[in-house]
Amino acid sequence: MGAAGQGLSTEEVQSIREALAAGRKPKVVFTASAGQIAGQVGQVVELTDPAVSEEFVVVRFGRDELPFSPADVAVAPRGAGRRAAEPQPEPEAAVQAPVEPEFVLDRVPQQRREEPKVEAVEAKPAPARKAVKAVKPKGPAGLTVTLAYADGEWTVAAQQGSKALAKPYVVKPAEALRMVALVDVPGVHEAVEQIMAVERAEAEQQAEKLRAELAEIEARLAELREAH
Repeated sequence: MGAAGQGLSTEEVQSIREALAAGRKPKVVFTASAGQIAGQVGQVVELTDPAVSEEFVVVRFGRDELPFSPADVAVAPRGAGRRAAEPQPEPEAAVQAPVEPEFVLDRVPQQRREEPKVEAVEAKPAPARKAVKAVKPKGPAGLTVTLAYADGEWTVAAQQGSKALAKPYVVKPAEALRMVALVDVPGVHEAVEQIMAVERAEAEQQAEKLRAELAEIEARLAELREAH
């Protein structure tokens, strides 16, 4: 189990992923790198794609669900309080004007006729406020569109994060070529030209075969007509 100052290890992230898949929401404690809320307890509700953002651990803290990096949280010890995740309000540091020394006059009986005694009260500076870590808003997951060629067919698929938006479906070669034309990368166009050359050669062979079969059928038909 990771210490509160070390964050989550790769094995602990995988364990949390398995717990979420089983319907559980593991508890975590915020580390010092999380800033003001260090030591508080929250619940992991989701693990997003680490390739999109390093802050892929979504933690429910109070009424909010915010993304953090694995270094910001650690596995909570057993028996952590359920209400520990409620954020404690930071007391506002009072804005004080420059404090002038306070004077207290202590008079002695008049019969002694002594001068008034003055006592200065030392002004203490206001405590400095703790720095609060800025939490980045959770952005949309990355979108991936894939154009692929296999077994004589061009297909297109789309995926956002771990969610498939469109399963691979077949597109015409002309549409695939228009998509490839948008990619200005050395080697891509040459590879596509080789694929299309093979496709054309196979299509021509098939056409020749069909033409030969058609000629044979027409010759047979002519013979039958002459016999009639």
